[in-house]
Amino acid sequence: MAFSAEFIRASLADLYGNNINASNIRDWCVGQDITYQTVTKKIEQFKTGRGEWNLTIAEQLEQSIQSPVKENLIPEKDDTFVSFGSFSDVKKIISSRLFYPVFITGLSGNGKTFCVEQACAQLGREIIRVNITIETDEDDLIGGFRLVNGETVWHNGPVIEALERGAVLLLDEVDLASNKILCLQSILEGNGVFLKKIGKYVKPAVGFNVIATANTKGKGSDDGRFIGTNILNEAFLERFPITFEQSYPSAKVESDILRKVAEQLDCYDADFVERLVAWGEIIRKTFYDGGVDEIISTRRLVHIIRAFSIFKKRSKAIEVCVNRFDDETKSSFMELYAKIDATVEDADV
Repeated sequence: MAFSAEFIRASLADLYGNNINASNIRDWCVGQDITYQTVTKKIEQFKTGRGEWNLTIAEQLEQSIQSPVKENLIPEKDDTFVSFGSFSDVKKIISSRLFYPVFITGLSGNGKTFCVEQACAQLGREIIRVNITIETDEDDLIGGFRLVNGETVWHNGPVIEALERGAVLLLDEVDLASNKILCLQSILEGNGVFLKKIGKYVKPAVGFNVIATANTKGKGSDDGRFIGTNILNEAFLERFPITFEQSYPSAKVESDILRKVAEQLDCYDADFVERLVAWGEIIRKTFYDGGVDEIISTRRLVHIIRAFSIFKKRSKAIEVCVNRFDDETKSSFMELYAKIDATVEDADV
């Protein structure tokens, strides 16, 4: 059962009165399918001191809606960015300023989020990114009451900010969400949202759009590779009229990406870049054929280039960046690179 912040507040107030403490909350959680930490997060705006809350809803609420964001939200252009995959299509959709929700799926580290951010950067469009987790709920997305200087005021959540600013709302890793994400249903239909807590209807400004990224297609992870991903509600997925499948870049594009990163770090080694790309491609092919359980992403190759700029040694750069894998996988990856890069200098051995 999902507990709304208002249900929790009202239930606690009925049992213990408006002034409650941590012991009251812990008692209430006994027998409930909810944790103490989740409850305290839900009623954070009523906190008056350490372990103390006042659940009174003031009739004279501050009507000036406080926005947590004031500055320009246009991302900076990244000189290392190289266009590939669905970038041009995503850019066309954002450029149209039409409301047309987009779902981008693909394996980790292949540039899904970066693609959307750089499309906005090139078009001079504002973007608000929300990193979705299993705990993300309506208060996190839409907004809620916060205690500011002793007064309870409403703070817009990122969704309302994007609606009012006509910005692109990026729901990153949306397949980690629970069914609490369904609070966005009307918004994904191009409608506004009624903020019942303050009696205000928010209409989407021109240019507002929703783009979601995910490692799966919202159907869960059958192979267990992406632990924590969930099966998303079909009605939610149906509200995304278009889906792009993002693959890893071609060898040429990936070489360009690594070259640009290396040049920016003043450590460009054309031979090293060429061998890294070849190494990554072999591992990916083996992964797709079922030969290994792990993969080398474009992001991980960029990590290796950055490590190379620090340690100045190829093998060291690769080793520290594949240490995250289990010993068997790490060993096989290192051995494979040694075969590809048989000309490594003695100083690098």
